[in-house]
Amino acid sequence: MSDHIDGPRTTADPSIDLTDLFAFTNPSDPKRLVLIADAFPFAGETGVFSNAASYSIIVRRVRVLGLGVSAKFESYGDQIRFDFHFDTLKPTGLPGANPASQTGSCTLPTGEVVPLVVGEEQGSYSKDRSIRLFAGVRSDPFYIGWVLNNMKSVPNYLQDDNVMGLVVELNIDQFFPASQGTMFGVVAETTPRQRSSGSLVVPRYDWVGRPEQTNFILNVIPDAIDLRDVWNQQTPFQRISDDLAPLFQKRLHDSFELWDKRDGETNWDPALLNAHINVRLDDFLVFDISKPITNDSLLEIEKSTIAGKPYTTGGGRTIDANCIDILVTYLINRDQGKFYQGGATQATQPGLSVFPYLAPPNKKMLQFSHQVDLLAKPAEVWSLVGQFDSTWSPLIASLRTTGAGLGQLREIETVDGKTIVERLDSLDTANKTLTYTMLSGVPAKPYTGKIQVVPSGAGSRVTWSVNYRPSGQGELLVRLIIQTLIERSLNALQERFG
Repeated sequence: MSDHIDGPRTTADPSIDLTDLFAFTNPSDPKRLVLIADAFPFAGETGVFSNAASYSIIVRRVRVLGLGVSAKFESYGDQIRFDFHFDTLKPTGLPGANPASQTGSCTLPTGEVVPLVVGEEQGSYSKDRSIRLFAGVRSDPFYIGWVLNNMKSVPNYLQDDNVMGLVVELNIDQFFPASQGTMFGVVAETTPRQRSSGSLVVPRYDWVGRPEQTNFILNVIPDAIDLRDVWNQQTPFQRISDDLAPLFQKRLHDSFELWDKRDGETNWDPALLNAHINVRLDDFLVFDISKPITNDSLLEIEKSTIAGKPYTTGGGRTIDANCIDILVTYLINRDQGKFYQGGATQATQPGLSVFPYLAPPNKKMLQFSHQVDLLAKPAEVWSLVGQFDSTWSPLIASLRTTGAGLGQLREIETVDGKTIVERLDSLDTANKTLTYTMLSGVPAKPYTGKIQVVPSGAGSRVTWSVNYRPSGQGELLVRLIIQTLIERSLNALQERFG
């Protein structure tokens, strides 16, 4: 999923995981360039940036060294860096405000340090107001609608998910004078914020240039060694070391051949496939400030260069670009056949036309409900499911309670070794209804549940419903966890009561 969860290291600490990178001009002012890096997949509503990592967006000049089978891009000149750092959470002390807020700063290429308040919608400005910055939770603009092993079209995997967004908007002429060239490459990276001498510290946690260098290209060969962490520790804009270059070249070759075979035809001859490998080994998102950057211009500069013809757009990547379908089509048929349209046609929320361009975070409560009809009378069923300390679900290995009555806590050890903590909110014996709040154990917050038993024919009906917001994991996975928990538990009641 773009650069989401692209290796064991970032899976272990999602806050350092970069998900996407964008470069485009302001829709209403083409003299302003917008650079965006997103991090922390499945950040929920309350995600924060790591205070132990540096988040950087880096731009460098680029030129074309060859066309066609000799296609090659080269970066050169000084790096233009925007380095973000963040602090630990601090209490706000304001009535009705969030209990804690996060602050940080961005060091500009000029050396100026601009203070930031995470989530501040209007952002922050440099002293001369030529640069505008934002950092905070936003709706994830990425969308994907494919099951890749069989190219099955499905709805958006990342529906209702959030990320942590970093936005830089600047005057093009001030930092990228056209007289020195109009083509650039951009990457984003996360690196350790502090390095103590003598300690073993990785050079970087993650980086991203063009979309899908890691998950869709380096990690699609069945049963192959996972090279994503090795790739993520390479240095952007630098030549890969001689000892690792053959390893990555072989992986790219095998990956591109596998993609080419998906339609049963060969659309990439060996020479062009090798040119594609050479372009991908230098991984940065290419854009040209002198040409239009649109939803359809993603990878156009690279594709035209490999095809041996002049490019006609500004490349880059807009927030609403159909990234996956554009890439999948090119990998499979080199744009010589049908366009592969997956089941996701847009993100949960389209991008904005104004600062900060990323849509506000998703806060809509999601729901899941399941019910079963039983032969037993409601009173008999309620005597079991209406007890907060009952272990009637087959997923419960052990249970212990703390306290009594409303507010009582139960700590559940599940059969797969997980711990779930829930609080009793209400218990209505007359209407045979129990409500509770899950405090921990499922990656969702808030999370409230309701179990109700009502008469149904000669027996009864049990309905279990949950309202929740994913937090720390994608909506698809969270829904699967909840669905499995509820359905397996209620199915056990059918086995018990008929």
